[in-house]
Amino acid sequence: MKFGEKFTEYLHGEGERFRNKYSHVEYKRLKKVLKRCRLRDVHGDAQLQTEETLYSWPEKENVICGQAAKRVSKPCDFPNATCPSRTCSVCDKIFFYELTNEISAIVGCFSSRARRLLHLHLASGFQRYLWRIKHRFADDHQAMIQEGRNLVSYVAMNAIAVRKILKKYDKVHRSVNGRDFKIKLQAKHIELLKSPWLIELGAFQINTRDSGHGYIGEIFPECSCDFSGTDPVITCTLPDSVKLEFSLTCPICLDTVFDPVALGCGHIFCNSCACSGASVPTIEGVKAANRRAKCPICRQMGVYTDAVHLTELGLLVKRRCREYWKERLLTERAQRVKQAKEHWDLQSRFILGF
Repeated sequence: MKFGEKFTEYLHGEGERFRNKYSHVEYKRLKKVLKRCRLRDVHGDAQLQTEETLYSWPEKENVICGQAAKRVSKPCDFPNATCPSRTCSVCDKIFFYELTNEISAIVGCFSSRARRLLHLHLASGFQRYLWRIKHRFADDHQAMIQEGRNLVSYVAMNAIAVRKILKKYDKVHRSVNGRDFKIKLQAKHIELLKSPWLIELGAFQINTRDSGHGYIGEIFPECSCDFSGTDPVITCTLPDSVKLEFSLTCPICLDTVFDPVALGCGHIFCNSCACSGASVPTIEGVKAANRRAKCPICRQMGVYTDAVHLTELGLLVKRRCREYWKERLLTERAQRVKQAKEHWDLQSRFILGF
């Protein structure tokens, strides 16, 4: 079965609820657009006619395509012509623009729903009670696992669609614009498979499996962690057999991450190490960092604004490395007390005029 058929089957099957409410990659329509833009070795008079068509394309068509990027059901009316060069003005202005909007919407949907799911897993009392009412008092762990599985399938299928459509773009236009577009996605922090919520879902699966509830299903087809080696890792396999491996070693202290946070660029640090990298006291947290603060590794600017506390991963480290976790907890607590004392001493001196 070709991927286009598989993707359509997914959208009308388990992805039906996501298709109705949330964005997805318009794979079949974008593929049809590329079929109309095939390059030919010999253009002749057809090239001149095509160039006239492209450069005389009315501005109202741009409006239609801009609306399509906002999930309007009316399809874009791309010119039925051959691209005059390896840099197609039509595709470069509209194809990538619309694809960026779709990916941004997918990342936003995946992040918000994963955050909500994991918050409910760690919640207690009334919030958990509401979750059970919504699912008619069914096994809440089973419902959460099913929700996590749906989210992983959602992001995995759309990631494959993006990869294939960009590969098709480069093949049709004989260019590397599709490859360069992936780099731009990384710079904008909207690359689907670099989301820190994938790590959180993997840790959630392992924590649920270790909690003694028995076998209640899997979010990922395969998910495991290894803390025995010098470089602890968590490995997750997506439905299409793509393996994701995340290192759990902090690049600053070179130890297993404690109270981990993921910056917007995807790099994972200990909370205290991330704060020190932005010259921010640990008691204030990474969100207090300057907007222009850079990642200590890749030097990207503005990544502290999108920082995510990896609570499930922190719980996994606590359960699998108890002695190490207790040791780091004492160290971190002493550091926080010291910073708090220095902070209040400074405030007292300021108020008293010393």
